[in-house]
Amino acid sequence: MIATQKKYRTISPRQMQALKDQGHSIQLIDVRTPAEFGEVHVQYARNVPLDRLSPQEILEEMNGSEQPLYVICRGGNRSKQACERLFAAGGTNIVNVEGGTQACISADLPVVRGDKTVSLERQVRVVLAIGGIVGVAGYFLSRWFLVFPVMVGIGILHSGIADICMMGGS
Repeated sequence: MIATQKKYRTISPRQMQALKDQGHSIQLIDVRTPAEFGEVHVQYARNVPLDRLSPQEILEEMNGSEQPLYVICRGGNRSKQACERLFAAGGTNIVNVEGGTQACISADLPVVRGDKTVSLERQVRVVLAIGGIVGVAGYFLSRWFLVFPVMVGIGILHSGIADICMMGGS
């Protein structure tokens, strides 16, 4: 017989809010970028970006508490990664919020709204489009214009290999 290892649990935003409404203390970390968090987040969430998440530090802060640690992101992918990392570091009561902040908004849960920002992904798409346009201009006007798309390509290659984004600082 093969033993299965229990990982982390999931909870719907409504179930989490019901626990909060019943007086339960909810420790919720939001693993999105600070810009995303600043734009909109669940009222009682604390921002711990995934790229800066130190599972050991989070678990030490919990000081051996059996209280659940809830994890949220935009739609659920990054929070799943964070849950995996927290579980691998020895976390035993890790709970992923299904559907993330988007599901919380859809469920009309209390959120804090800040200023709209342009996401890093969107910024990258704009720069890539400019690179393509400059590349076409280079073909017709001057070969020197081709330096820009080559540099963008090198940057994207570096980003993929090193898993960092020079344009976003992370």
